Amino acid sequence: MNTSGKAVTCWAAIAWKKNSPLSIEEVQVEPPKAGEVRIKMISSGICGSDDHVLKGTFPVKFPLIPGHEGAGIVESIGDKVSSVKPGDKVLTLIIPQCRECNSCLHRKGNFCEKQDVLPSSGLMLDGTSRFTCKGKSIYHSFRVSTFTEYSVVPEIAVAKIDDAAPMDKVCLISCGVPTGYGAAVQSAKVTPGSTCVIFGLGGVGSAIVMGCKASGASRIIGVDINEKKFSQARALGVTDCLNPRKLKKPVQEVVMEMTGVGVDFAFEAVGLVDTMTAAWESCNKSYGVCLIVGLASPESQLSLEAAKIITGKTLKGVCLGASVVCCCSEA
Repeated sequence: MNTSGKAVTCWAAIAWKKNSPLSIEEVQVEPPKAGEVRIKMISSGICGSDDHVLKGTFPVKFPLIPGHEGAGIVESIGDKVSSVKPGDKVLTLIIPQCRECNSCLHRKGNFCEKQDVLPSSGLMLDGTSRFTCKGKSIYHSFRVSTFTEYSVVPEIAVAKIDDAAPMDKVCLISCGVPTGYGAAVQSAKVTPGSTCVIFGLGGVGSAIVMGCKASGASRIIGVDINEKKFSQARALGVTDCLNPRKLKKPVQEVVMEMTGVGVDFAFEAVGLVDTMTAAWESCNKSYGVCLIVGLASPESQLSLEAAKIITGKTLKGVCLGASVVCCCSEA
């Protein structure tokens, strides 16, 4: 049945309010407007940022359809869409690439000004929603809701992928893998023989480990409170695993003792102020580089000892692993 230009009824997971179980509901998905794409979602990852959203630690509007790490097939397109066509396999992008704003045009920028993360409106670029449930408008998650059978996404938040891409796995390339791997390889530029520490060994943290390993790091310390992650982390390249809850002193002090001088590169992939501080304090005071990868609550404030900043180490934020994905959307 041809659904182009018509509303589609499908199933989606809705968070009606924060800290509530997701509810599987029948929703109506409007056709895409100009510059938009409607996607039949095939797979979706579950990112740590989604957990922050659902728990209310990251401010969004409810009710909403969560998820942003998705892979699907273009079902229909709105006017003026030129980079994809119906039938194309695509990824959704939590940070779009408009190719027009200051960030997109700068060779070092990738945090597009048309993003809907900081702050999050929950609406499309025209200020309206494409989802309805029980007669009520439902908010989007960063304009790329993926916990739904069909989603409407701005064209600038879609990347075309190879027809041979495995749709049950490739959704991880939408966010988690480039965020972590890119943080190590593209942003930090981890050097051969270096020592690294990664706080958080989830999907993003695991990708950071792979990036550090591929870059030739000789020692990779993994930090997490869930020891079930340790065996997989070691398989990916972690040489030492630490559970902060089982240490007799702060984890950053243990890292300093293990390395003698602090690490060359520290990565925070949790999104908490305490772990950001611990990562910073794990760095070599003269040349260490600390990268903040985890998404913290906008209300959080990071406090550092001002006098110690002049010693030479670097604190750096990184979004999507400093990836620029414009080229992926070329026809």
